[in-house]
Amino acid sequence: MSSQFRLDRAYKNAKTISFDDSSKFIFFSDCHRGDNSFADDFANNRNIYFHALKHYYTEGFTYCELGDGDELWENLSFETIFRAHKDIYELLQLFHQEDRLNLIWGNHDMVYRDPKYVKKHLSSYFDHKTDTEIPLFPGLTYHEAIVLQHKQTNQEVFLLHGHQADFMNYIGWRVNRFLVRVLWKPLQVVGIADPTSPAKNYKETIRIERRIKKWIANNTNLVTIIGHTHRPRFPEAGELALFNDGSCVHPRSITGIEIENGHITLIKWQIATTEDGTLKIIRVPLEGPQLLTEFITE
Repeated sequence: MSSQFRLDRAYKNAKTISFDDSSKFIFFSDCHRGDNSFADDFANNRNIYFHALKHYYTEGFTYCELGDGDELWENLSFETIFRAHKDIYELLQLFHQEDRLNLIWGNHDMVYRDPKYVKKHLSSYFDHKTDTEIPLFPGLTYHEAIVLQHKQTNQEVFLLHGHQADFMNYIGWRVNRFLVRVLWKPLQVVGIADPTSPAKNYKETIRIERRIKKWIANNTNLVTIIGHTHRPRFPEAGELALFNDGSCVHPRSITGIEIENGHITLIKWQIATTEDGTLKIIRVPLEGPQLLTEFITE
């Protein structure tokens, strides 16, 4: 089974969502929410992420998470992660209640491709204060991929994690999960990076992007947004339309991609210092906004 076959299959089975120029989407991926221990890469940026997420909720955006939202290689269960970052999930719950939450599974949360697992672990949680089950994400469905289809132009935006182009993180993900849990998580605490991750392996990142670009070239330059490699990417109009929203575990910042008013923008949220020494979280556009229609090919 080649990477091209896996990408074809993901596209064929993708959930379709209609949108127009009034629609607003925010794409984040690779949050790797963990247990708030020294090995939890998300913990350093959790306040930035929470502030950004609250902004997008208030402004009426639809939240799309493109895989690896929860770190289920290093951690054995979702419950541990939920207890560590309960306020984050309560905010995501608000998106879900308003049908503004779309989740894609990646290699680190690939267990979510099983609807029974999602129903068992994410539908509700046990509240120790009241000794009752509290609804969390009832009826939630994870997808391998999503296609946004414009109502007027029929232009499509293909969303997926991107590990379909990475054999060991798609077919051999259980092997990598075992290595991370047993070997690399303890070493990560003392600063040794996990070599199984394309985010830490530049050559593997290039290979993954090359495979996905090949697939895009064979599909009429379909606008495609991925995560997985943690490397933000924003092509010029006329180039192969491969975008990458980066990750939420960059040092001191998170990156994402917005679609608003028919435009696409690569953004960063970070902590900035004002002249009087006050710290505040700010949104910084990195690339764009660029009209989505500039990526339409005949």
